[in-house]
Amino acid sequence: MKKRNALFCIVLAGMIGCWIYPHVTAAVEPIYVGVSAPFSKEYAEYGVSFEKGIRLALETINAAGGLQGQPLELVVGDSEGDPNIAKRVARKLTEDTRIVAVIGDFASSCSMAAQPFFHRTGMVQISPTSSHPSFAPGSPFSFSLPGTDELLSTFMARAVVEKLQKKKVAVLYLNNDWGVAAQNIFITEVKRLGGEIVAVESFLDQSTDFLPVLEKLRAAQPDLLYLFTQLPDGKMILTQRQQIGWDDVFVMGYVDFYSPTIFELDAGARRNLYTSSLGFFPMSPRPEVQTFVNNFETKYQEPPTQEAALAYDALNLIAAAIKQAGTDHKAIRDALANLKDFPGVTGIMSFDQDGNVVKEYPILQVREKDFALVE
Repeated sequence: MKKRNALFCIVLAGMIGCWIYPHVTAAVEPIYVGVSAPFSKEYAEYGVSFEKGIRLALETINAAGGLQGQPLELVVGDSEGDPNIAKRVARKLTEDTRIVAVIGDFASSCSMAAQPFFHRTGMVQISPTSSHPSFAPGSPFSFSLPGTDELLSTFMARAVVEKLQKKKVAVLYLNNDWGVAAQNIFITEVKRLGGEIVAVESFLDQSTDFLPVLEKLRAAQPDLLYLFTQLPDGKMILTQRQQIGWDDVFVMGYVDFYSPTIFELDAGARRNLYTSSLGFFPMSPRPEVQTFVNNFETKYQEPPTQEAALAYDALNLIAAAIKQAGTDHKAIRDALANLKDFPGVTGIMSFDQDGNVVKEYPILQVREKDFALVE
């Protein structure tokens, strides 16, 4: 009888222990988010930036108690910036039944190659940087954060005519698919806003001598020259503009010009130069931006890139959708599609019917040693 009573007491004590300390015996299952990005080869720096931004967002969310009491965790795949490898990563991520949504990829070509896997399985794919106009409309489960080239070109036209008050505009563009499409959209909007296009010139890839075309553009006497070029070509154009003494004209460069390497140019080459970014500007007074910049610099001992900022926003958008709708794949998709005025560090964001972001972009003046926000 004593042995039976002793056994009963042991069992009872164990049951009481389970009632009092249930968290000791029941682990909380994490919510998993996938990441596809280039962590090796040519574009590895962008994958590293992605992960830094995403991990900062993840730590912030988990420190605040996670989502619905569950911590977030990542499953990361290296696409190497190769569309064929991006397909393999997408297959693995969509076969992992724990994953509720995926961030990636960096390049539009990789995002679009992977898209059919996410579409087939009904899983959200949100790219921080893919801006190809066919990407987001390609699936109701695809979302793009930078904005399309059409959105950017239209916004830049408004900035030139309305914010900078330049009505006589010349355009110099790289003669490829991107340059042709982007400058057409820009020119159409400038004209719609009452501006005048006084000259349009193009150049071929690998060009190095821009002096003749710059003289032709100068003869048209524009108030502003818009450059649809990548940064390396843009640097040569700006340097040669200085050589012919045409530094009194205002110049606006595409978002590629928002780079610290622009300050490698002589000050004269940068005179009257303006650009924009994909929504991120670390000197913005918005509290969301300043909190992100301070936390990023504290964690990594370096300033954040715009790629890190866009990836940070991507995870926070997914988290906002999960908070609202839970972890069902379609519910996450619907919550994102209906989200309005999300206060991201790369802008106040909503999505259009195709899954492309709708937001404003900062107009930036290139000064002696830094960029300044044009109010």
